[in-house]
Amino acid sequence: MGRLCSVFLIFSSILIFGGHYFEGGSATTVTYDSKALVIDGKRRLLFSGSIHYPRSTPEVWPELIRKSKEGGLDVIESYVFWNYHEPVRGQYYFEGRFDLVKFVKMVQEAGLFVHLRIGPYACAEWNYGGFPMWLHFIPGIQFRTTNSLFKNEMERFLVKIVTLMKEQNLFASQGGPIILSQVENEYGNVEWAYGIGGALYVQWAASTAVALNTTVPWVMCQQEDAPDPIINTCNGFYCDRFTPNSASKPKMWTESYSGWFLSFGYAIPYRPVEDLAFSVARFFETGGTFQNYYMYFGGTNFGRTAGGPLVATSYDYDAPIDEYGFLRQPKWSHLRDLHKAIKICEDYLVNLDPTYMSIGSNLEAHIYNGTAGCAAFLANIDHSLDANVSFNGNLYTLPAWSVSILPDCKNVIFNTAKVVSQKSTAGSSHQHKVNKEYFLESSAWQWYKEQVGTQYNNSFVAPGLLEQINTTRDISDYLWYSISINVNEEAKEVFLHIGSLGHAALLFINKRLEGFGYGDHDDANFTIDKQIKLNQGNNSLELLSMMVGLQNYGPWFDIAGAGIYLVTLDAVEDLSVREWTYQVGTEGEYLGLDNVNHANSSVWSSGNLLPTNQSLIWYKTSFTPPEGNGPLALNLSSMGKGQAWVNGQSIGRYWPAYLSPSTGCSEGCDYRGPYDSNKCLKSCGQPAQILYHIPRSWVHPGKNLLVLHEELGGDPTKITILTKTGEAACAHVSELDPPPVDSWKPNSTATSMDPELRLSCEQGWHIVLVNFASFGMPQGQCGFFSHGTCSSDGVLPIIQKECIGRESCSVTVSTLEFGDPCPGVPKSLAVEVLCSE
Repeated sequence: MGRLCSVFLIFSSILIFGGHYFEGGSATTVTYDSKALVIDGKRRLLFSGSIHYPRSTPEVWPELIRKSKEGGLDVIESYVFWNYHEPVRGQYYFEGRFDLVKFVKMVQEAGLFVHLRIGPYACAEWNYGGFPMWLHFIPGIQFRTTNSLFKNEMERFLVKIVTLMKEQNLFASQGGPIILSQVENEYGNVEWAYGIGGALYVQWAASTAVALNTTVPWVMCQQEDAPDPIINTCNGFYCDRFTPNSASKPKMWTESYSGWFLSFGYAIPYRPVEDLAFSVARFFETGGTFQNYYMYFGGTNFGRTAGGPLVATSYDYDAPIDEYGFLRQPKWSHLRDLHKAIKICEDYLVNLDPTYMSIGSNLEAHIYNGTAGCAAFLANIDHSLDANVSFNGNLYTLPAWSVSILPDCKNVIFNTAKVVSQKSTAGSSHQHKVNKEYFLESSAWQWYKEQVGTQYNNSFVAPGLLEQINTTRDISDYLWYSISINVNEEAKEVFLHIGSLGHAALLFINKRLEGFGYGDHDDANFTIDKQIKLNQGNNSLELLSMMVGLQNYGPWFDIAGAGIYLVTLDAVEDLSVREWTYQVGTEGEYLGLDNVNHANSSVWSSGNLLPTNQSLIWYKTSFTPPEGNGPLALNLSSMGKGQAWVNGQSIGRYWPAYLSPSTGCSEGCDYRGPYDSNKCLKSCGQPAQILYHIPRSWVHPGKNLLVLHEELGGDPTKITILTKTGEAACAHVSELDPPPVDSWKPNSTATSMDPELRLSCEQGWHIVLVNFASFGMPQGQCGFFSHGTCSSDGVLPIIQKECIGRESCSVTVSTLEFGDPCPGVPKSLAVEVLCSE
């Protein structure tokens, strides 16, 4: 056992545990040793999940936190987003979605702890990594190195946040929920690029953080050289092989990726729960005691908060709670059961060191053996071969790429590859029963056609091609580049070459759209090569360069450029060095067309012939939201590229016209073997995102305002609005499956208990229909079950009696319950139900 870290102040405290509940208001000490975080003198095994408060709304924070707690979490983790908390130097904002204090207090009210990742660099696929743009314009500043100008600003913000938390009594020693803080973020990945300045910066950041006297430990993730007493932690898809840089520090995992983020023009990544559960079980098997899901709820990049380049508006992340706040099954339930199984072993894991044992090729056991008993993990790390193994005189079947958990070194109560919890029927024929889709009133549309080019008095002239970010200062996605080309002779055709650092651009020749170019998330650079016709006399060449999120990751990312850098004619005449006219922002932005106060402005046109499939056009309409309390989704599949607002609130950037590659996806994804963000993909050849989240709190009864700025061309009459009024759910459990984890008790015989099939609805919904029920040898999967070769009679009435009208139900999987339709063979129970309001 390592020494207790004694650099943090100790306070008298009372801590009440019930599962993972603590009573707020009582002072709590938090230290650490080589095994775990130590809370009020007791080592704790902690499950955590990331929820970023601005990626949702305060109205649904309590529900997200409740579902996290019910999923077995002890801690909620969030970054602090500097650029929105201090949009202007010295002017702070902590309201609405950015009410950090309110969010932390809500977590405390739910009885959970908080890990506050102050940074202040966040990455997080967030615009500019969370840095405010004004920081960039301080003369002489260099980010994330020993530059004194940067360090002064970073320290000032750290002090601001720590002071705010102290004033609200939110640190554990004050009776608050914050048990951990983080300074910097994944700096170890880029430290090499900053030379000796990087190493010195790490030392400075660590000492500055500790000096703030938060009375809780500080961590640095992905930082092998984090100095004592800072805990260095792991981020990644797998962290079982991670070892802290000091024998006195616990093994902690701050980012366990539940999936991956989405980018425009890319297929949708997802991570099978069997692999995620395997990675988590392996971490705890090998001595880990703190693990955080990134993300547990991903949410939405409202407004222009998405980072870049080209990170999508949805930040769903394939997380256990989806973008709209609904449970993603079976991911949420399977992980919940994993947490319960590991928690049963907590006393062994936090107090003992494991004994490693090889039990075959690619087969491992880790045994935590104590005087009061033992717990064991049996792992098959083979990528394809299942195995039968002997352990402690008993025979066990281990599926490939799985971990079995034995809380008494005898009975398996959980295997990561055996998903017996409920599943969703997403994509089945029953979705029409629970998803309601409504067309907007086509007669209500109005429009405003923008003028091409620089139209306003705020345009300006400058020699050469200006870099976009330094010019716009990120107050707009848009920058107009305009130039006049004089042709003395008759009209002629020329070859136009345009080079851009990103992210997209429209080309107009004599006010006519002639081209569109764009990059992607991995390479924002692009070119436009076009044969164009120039008339005799003056010709206008105008480019609307468009940003799609500022860079948020990488060494020196803060000075990454964007915009047009080269324009040539026939590879001879270089227009780049000539004088250009510029305008920051579009005409509609200057007119404030997204503002609710301008909804009745006379600039809007109306009529029977709504112009569609036109570039640079604004649309607006009013709509009445569907009844209910749930979130709404706007289907923008008929549109091209642009931004959308509901009642003046930006629901983000959209780009359905950008299709993902047509190859690389598969119907299913084999969870076995190492995962990476390109392994499991879906929706190839389709837009990355067509549904855009409208929080219910952003609409009101009656008429609501929808405004779109369409850049490429689309048909707004085909836009629909969706709401979810229920869900279809199913489960398939065999007689051979283990009983529910929470039914296991110490010194009990698990084999004497029967497995159970459990189903539950979202809070407020009830089971209204049993669509399928079969005991025997049912075949197929959720949404597509069949009875198979044998089936008991009378199963449906039994399930209906147990489940109809209830929010949840549980049925024992046993021949005593349903009879034995096919003696001598293992049988299973498959049930599919419909939940609704």
